[in-house]
Amino acid sequence: MNNGPLFGLKVIELAQIMAGPTCGMMLADMGADVIKVEKLPGGDDARNYKEESAGEISHSFAMLNRNKRSIALNVKKPEGRDALLRMIKDADVVIENYRLGTMEKLGIGYETLAKINPGLIYCSISGYGRTGPKAKEGGFDLIAQGFAGLMSVTGEKGGRPIKGGNSVADINAGILASVGILAAYVHRLKTGKGQLVETSLFEAGLQQMYWFAAMYFATGESAGASGSAHPLIAPYQAFETADRWITLGGANQRNWVKIAEVLGHPEWAQEPRFLTGPLRKKNEEALVALIAPVLLTESADHWMCLLEAAGVPVGPVNTIAEALNHPHTLAREMVVETEHPTAGRMKSLGLPIKFSRTPGGVKRPATLLGEHSREVMHEYGFSNAEIEQMLACGALFAIESA
Repeated sequence: MNNGPLFGLKVIELAQIMAGPTCGMMLADMGADVIKVEKLPGGDDARNYKEESAGEISHSFAMLNRNKRSIALNVKKPEGRDALLRMIKDADVVIENYRLGTMEKLGIGYETLAKINPGLIYCSISGYGRTGPKAKEGGFDLIAQGFAGLMSVTGEKGGRPIKGGNSVADINAGILASVGILAAYVHRLKTGKGQLVETSLFEAGLQQMYWFAAMYFATGESAGASGSAHPLIAPYQAFETADRWITLGGANQRNWVKIAEVLGHPEWAQEPRFLTGPLRKKNEEALVALIAPVLLTESADHWMCLLEAAGVPVGPVNTIAEALNHPHTLAREMVVETEHPTAGRMKSLGLPIKFSRTPGGVKRPATLLGEHSREVMHEYGFSNAEIEQMLACGALFAIESA
């Protein structure tokens, strides 16, 4: 169905909610055959994360689980565990995002699976990683953002700690996991050997702190929150105009000189306080105090037109609706539609990576729980009798239409 660059890669996703499913979604969007093995009863907990007035389907679940096939398997039952092990013998990748030790207790940890499939790439996403004093603790995006220092640099200067509006640690952990899997896959193509790949929400949060960490290593001081402003350069932040907010990027000397000219004050560029980037950052409050009143005199469109013509980075602060419906968003195929079996036409975000020869994309909607149980079991050599036995003992669940 999906002929992207990873076509033919067989992935077993033993993950739920966000970090692991994000990883699986990335691989599936690029063409991998991702079989989502959901727990019984109930399946992925995110199936119950429903938006108000959204109906029966969770759009949040649907967003992260398109392009996958779903089987519902109770691996706590011997029949379910044996079925999973039989599938993994022929798999390329396994993804899981449970607390350290959970998979081992179920008899499906890395050491066990590597013995039956030496070429297997086993990807583990946890809260804090598999080593260290916090390794056994669970992981949550909010907690990871706080622990990694992200919340200390988010929000207005002098304000209370603020979580990033999106699930930074969860999403980035999924992306890092997909990068790790692909690197391990390249190694396996060269050597035939699989390996354990792991990352964590904590590391995914800390990895976002490159510049803040560099500043600390250089000065020994922890930077705090500074609103929309950049930690090293100015002016580089959001400003209010007569009708809406815009973002203005004076990222270098040339941009700063152009900003001063467009705003009608070329003399600002010659002021001793603003002659260099470090000086502008040091005197940022005075700089903003000059710029802000001028921008308030005209509309956002007025200023963006002038600044864009001058080659200055500038843009609107969009609402989610404005961002998703912008012509550029649509031109880049970042909003796509699929036909869901019960919810009808559904929109989701597209694949943010483009390929000239092997394009990926969203070809299949998120599945119903157990929608492909029979189909997948047959593909892995299970007979009708074996499938019926598993259904009867509660090790497998399949919807009637599957």
